[in-house]
Amino acid sequence: MWPDLIQKAKDGGLDVIETYVFWNGHEPSPGKYNFEGRYDLVKFVKLVQKAGLYVNLRIGPYVCAEWNFGGFPVWLKYVPGMEFRTDNQPFKVAMQGFVQRIVNMMKSEKLFEPQGGPIIIAQIENEYGPVEWEIGAPGKAYTKWTAQMAVSLETGVPWIMCKQEDAPDPVIDTCNGFYCEGFRPNKPYKPKMWTEVWTGWYTKFGGPVPQRPAEDIAFSVARFVQNNGSFFNYYMYHGGTNFGRTSSGLFIATSYDYDAPLDEYGLLNEPKYGHLRDLHKAIKLCEPALVSSYPTVTKIGSNQEAHVFRSKSGNCAAFLSNYDSKYSVKVTFQNKPYDLPPWSISILPDCKTAVYNTAKVSSRSSSIKMTSTGGGLSWQSYNEETPTADDSDTLSANGLWEQKNVTRDSSDYLWYMTDVNIASDEGFLKNGKDPYLTVMSAGHVLHVFINGKLSGTVYGTLDSPKLTYSGNVKLRAGINKISLLSVSVGLPNVGVHFDTWNAGVLGPVTLSGLNEGKRDLAKQRWSYKVMGSSRGISH
Repeated sequence: MWPDLIQKAKDGGLDVIETYVFWNGHEPSPGKYNFEGRYDLVKFVKLVQKAGLYVNLRIGPYVCAEWNFGGFPVWLKYVPGMEFRTDNQPFKVAMQGFVQRIVNMMKSEKLFEPQGGPIIIAQIENEYGPVEWEIGAPGKAYTKWTAQMAVSLETGVPWIMCKQEDAPDPVIDTCNGFYCEGFRPNKPYKPKMWTEVWTGWYTKFGGPVPQRPAEDIAFSVARFVQNNGSFFNYYMYHGGTNFGRTSSGLFIATSYDYDAPLDEYGLLNEPKYGHLRDLHKAIKLCEPALVSSYPTVTKIGSNQEAHVFRSKSGNCAAFLSNYDSKYSVKVTFQNKPYDLPPWSISILPDCKTAVYNTAKVSSRSSSIKMTSTGGGLSWQSYNEETPTADDSDTLSANGLWEQKNVTRDSSDYLWYMTDVNIASDEGFLKNGKDPYLTVMSAGHVLHVFINGKLSGTVYGTLDSPKLTYSGNVKLRAGINKISLLSVSVGLPNVGVHFDTWNAGVLGPVTLSGLNEGKRDLAKQRWSYKVMGSSRGISH
């Protein structure tokens, strides 16, 4: 799909393709690298170059991106002494090694701009500013080290850090968000760059599909450009699909459509695609004036402004803005009348003719319909027995283990199994009052089986992944088997020290209503079995 998507981006008026570099995709186990198939980074960059476009290589290698573990490989967490994204020697060694490998790979293929390649910008770290603010001195030291390390790799192109107000020179700090017109880089000699113009938002399981109107995103971009913006990049221009187990962030859906101009299937999302294409054409018509001067700003109404760019050679371009979100206004500019709809900007590449208004959409809306390509789908179903502690691939230990530590993210599913011995003189066997089981889990989904039969299911949410199962359970005299199937729905991808967040059944696990009162099951012997199944199937 890459050549087609890149060409559609070019046809939509883009000059630069921005991509993250996913560490967990490229180094799934220590020292074993994967640059094949959909992880063929060199091929992707060369395809962008072949189309005549440039590249912003966002190496990170932390990417966030609603991607599993924020792009970090899970094995990294278990390196001795490891602490992510701070002034930590094991992390800095591993991070520098990976970044250096990517840079050297690009250099060897002559892909940086000074070598004749398409890469004009590279990014180190990603939205680290809020984390640095939280953790203080170790964060500041890490930021300084990160910048120095990146610059020392001598790529010949500028390095950027997004959401990083203290980005050390010569690294450029950039903006991410829905609106960035008021953003200022931390030094006046740095360009004003917007690395993520959010076209929509991600979808979470059980939630609505977020959308952002084409008119609003066009308004935000035009407003950024009229305020000296020099670079803007859409996040996402094509969102696509996070197949398999790559989707993250706890309960974030596999679809990553993001209401992007190119939809999840790579089709044009109209009217957004066409409306932004027309915006890009209008901005490019203004280019001689835009790159030659700063604007003169004048008020042309109570809530209206004119931003005028003039070059010494006589080029003139104007942006006429109406910031009123309810009312249209008629303004006069250079003795000519112009109608400005609410919350809109008109672009005049010659300071006379309005060739584009952000609120006037001429592109037709898409009406995409799903159709069957053949016969009916065939389905199969089967029942799977709950495992036992005697299975050959089980582990046993006293107490409860954290889920990631056992699965190492090889699966989303982990069985926790234990036996409960019920004496024949237990009161509940005679009075019919079933004992009460309570299981507390760090998340994210829990299925409870008693003697092979499903007793109940509880779900966490994106906002509250932790959960508690509580209910009466049918037990008999003798040995009873309690089997807990814990399901993780993506590993966290954002937050301070997110690598330390736990998953799975950590307790307490108690059984009440016995002759002895309450029995603590957490400390007894448990067996563990990793269940090999795809996250996509479970959903």
